[in-house]
Amino acid sequence: MKRAFCALALPLMLLAADASAATFRCGSKLVSDGDRASEVENKCGAPVNRSMVGYTETPNGNIGLQVEEWVYGPTNGMTYYLRFEGGRLTSVESKRQ
Repeated sequence: MKRAFCALALPLMLLAADASAATFRCGSKLVSDGDRASEVENKCGAPVNRSMVGYTETPNGNIGLQVEEWVYGPTNGMTYYLRFEGGRLTSVESKRQ
């Protein structure tokens, strides 16, 4: 029984850690993985910087989705970098300034 619990608990903890990786709080609003760029801008306002990074590459080497990086902050010493692929939020990174 204990072994079965551990076998179920570990994947659930990994999913929970992964889910929080692309979550960003702006004021009292929350944006997360999969949100559209327009939804993020409506909730968080315009970013300090918006850069077109490039394109994803498909397995056969063709150009895929457009990749953008938005920057918010610094807020309380933290700068946030939001990555969008094909207009959808895919990751959030933060760095202390």
